[in-house]
Amino acid sequence: MSSATLLRLRPLKASINLRLGCVSTRSVPLEFRFSQVRAKSSKAKKQAAVSNTAVKKPEPTTLRLKTGAPTEVEKEMLPWSEYLDIRKSKRRWETAFTIPLTFAGFCTGVMIFGNLETDPTKPIFNMDPMIVYGFATLGCAGLGYLIGPLVGSACWRLTHRRTMKLIEARDREFHKHIVRNRVDPTSQSATNPVPDFYGEKIGSLHSYRQWLRDQAKYKRKAALPED
Repeated sequence: MSSATLLRLRPLKASINLRLGCVSTRSVPLEFRFSQVRAKSSKAKKQAAVSNTAVKKPEPTTLRLKTGAPTEVEKEMLPWSEYLDIRKSKRRWETAFTIPLTFAGFCTGVMIFGNLETDPTKPIFNMDPMIVYGFATLGCAGLGYLIGPLVGSACWRLTHRRTMKLIEARDREFHKHIVRNRVDPTSQSATNPVPDFYGEKIGSLHSYRQWLRDQAKYKRKAALPED
């Protein structure tokens, strides 16, 4: 076949491929290729936009009930006044349990040692049995006095389980303030006792300021020479 006939058949072949939808990339001009690429990219952008709008549809608003657990912001911003009120309530719980437990310990000692038979001829630790039993009864009352604050503190912690981490963090900061501002107890005397060395009576900002004034007053008295 001659070269002239080949040249005539090439455009015919390209037109047939174009009609069948399988045009080769070699016979298609560059402008047609770029138009196809632009059309595809625009379609892809439209599809992405439609998918994004489908994902970002506003959901129906739901009410969130506020539980007793504090948020992270509330944990970081607990005011000192609130902490001191909590500290005061803790001391009240301890006192409320100390009094009945002390009385219960005393009654228990009376019931146990009061019903024991005593023989004056058989001393206990070279002492009269009645005296030993009396001290044992007082020991039961003292044991109740010691256990009372522990029981009260444990019950108080059960009522503040959700905020214990925050309260413990404030306890550490409060202890640092007390250690930094309290006086040296070695210079105390009968006329100048140490005023609340551990800061146990502090239950408000007013009482904390009064505690600072008492510490300063103690320092002034300790600095003055005694007559």
